[in-house]
Amino acid sequence: MKFKILNESNVEKASGLVVVIDVLRAFTTACYIFSNGAKKIILVETPGEGLLLKKLNPKFVLVGERKGIIISGFDYGNSPYELKSIDFSGKTIIMTTSQGTAFFYELNKLPNIKECITGSFVNASAIVNYVKQRKFGSVSFACTDNSSKDNEDYMCAKYLISCLKGKSLNFQKIKKDLTKHPIAERFIKKPLTKYAPYDFKLSLQLSKFSFILTANMSAKHIILKPINYER
Repeated sequence: MKFKILNESNVEKASGLVVVIDVLRAFTTACYIFSNGAKKIILVETPGEGLLLKKLNPKFVLVGERKGIIISGFDYGNSPYELKSIDFSGKTIIMTTSQGTAFFYELNKLPNIKECITGSFVNASAIVNYVKQRKFGSVSFACTDNSSKDNEDYMCAKYLISCLKGKSLNFQKIKKDLTKHPIAERFIKKPLTKYAPYDFKLSLQLSKFSFILTANMSAKHIILKPINYER
């Protein structure tokens, strides 16, 4: 099994299974949404698309952010803490974020991708189990935050690869290092929102959920759905 760690500057090299990683916060938030009973998440590129879908389908729920802040007219921001206790049973969620959801639409233009799933720490074990059982020849880890080579998305990719190789990195050390990393500033030192410190903490919970999130890339809009993948 071959592994690649990519970002937006070289994502055209992606092939085989692509794990799109957004730890802070889109694909952590998505896991919390599904854990609370949502039927599916529709990823849209722009807030305008989301608002139009909501107008056509008033029962849909809008979740999203730009520059870390909830979008005007949306029901919720991109916050696992804000959403962790909301009952989404049977609901369809429309989601758009600055990095994570937008990245999927970049991937949709590429020819060598067989399948896409999301990546985060909160469902890490399920991702590892899925990759092992499916026996993919090539796995590309696409980091949506490319601000540094030791940020949360890169460390998630490195952690997943280490588990797939049977020599898992020390997650507690990763967690400690990320707490001191510059990416923690807008969550801990100078939080952008009242939920930000709690979002950071929830995003660094390891393997809380036992499902992966698969992406249907063939429809007009990309759709996420959960599949249970316990060992």
